[in-house]
Amino acid sequence: MVFLCTRFHLHRELCLTCSLTLICYLTGLATVESAVVDVAAGPARLKLLLVDDHPVLRAGLKAMLSAERDLSVIAEADNGRTAVELALDLNPDLILMDVSLPELTGTEATRAIKRVRPTLAVLALSVHEEVSFARMLLDAGADGYALKRSACDELVRAVRIVAAGGAYVDPSLAGQLLRVSARRSSSTGLTVVHLSERETEVVRMLAQGLTMKEMALKVSLSPRTLETYRARAMEKLELKTRADLVRYAIRCGWLAR
Repeated sequence: MVFLCTRFHLHRELCLTCSLTLICYLTGLATVESAVVDVAAGPARLKLLLVDDHPVLRAGLKAMLSAERDLSVIAEADNGRTAVELALDLNPDLILMDVSLPELTGTEATRAIKRVRPTLAVLALSVHEEVSFARMLLDAGADGYALKRSACDELVRAVRIVAAGGAYVDPSLAGQLLRVSARRSSSTGLTVVHLSERETEVVRMLAQGLTMKEMALKVSLSPRTLETYRARAMEKLELKTRADLVRYAIRCGWLAR
């Protein structure tokens, strides 16, 4: 099926903003908040904190994400300061963070949260498609950068990747980000560390957002063996979290090879 996007483009998948608009139109709702689908009780859900200063978009995101059996929106914030307070108080599994926010920007809020809870997953969600914005959020500690024009399925995929400890960058920005990183790599001042071929392979797959199970299927090794390679690489690189490792890989330009 082909859809006529409200941005007047033909797509086989509606972008996030247009999907939410369609939900409102089909259901006759002023907002899509009441369009949440009740699902049967199942496995424990990932707890999400939504941060966006646009009420309609925030309601639409809540409806879309809550319809997934493994996701649950436990709180919302419309500014960066409240986002920091809720994040530290509730300790969600993932924060979906808008970039342009009042009081504290998404960058400032992310930095403040990561300073206290470095392992708390943050996925930036933005209308800005410039590489400079993605780099700014990643440098502040965000574990991923998604675009608001993304298809709904792609955003849900990004949420799951980042919540599982991976990193995500919108595919349209990844190539640009890596090229910029490669140009800067010679002046980063990073210590040269020699990793084995297998350690390097594991780091690259981690940076691509693959889970241990996906990596195991790809290289025919057990998750436990891959975890050993990951731990060795992180020890050699003196990195603490998987997100640190991904950012190191990007700065070194490993993914561009």
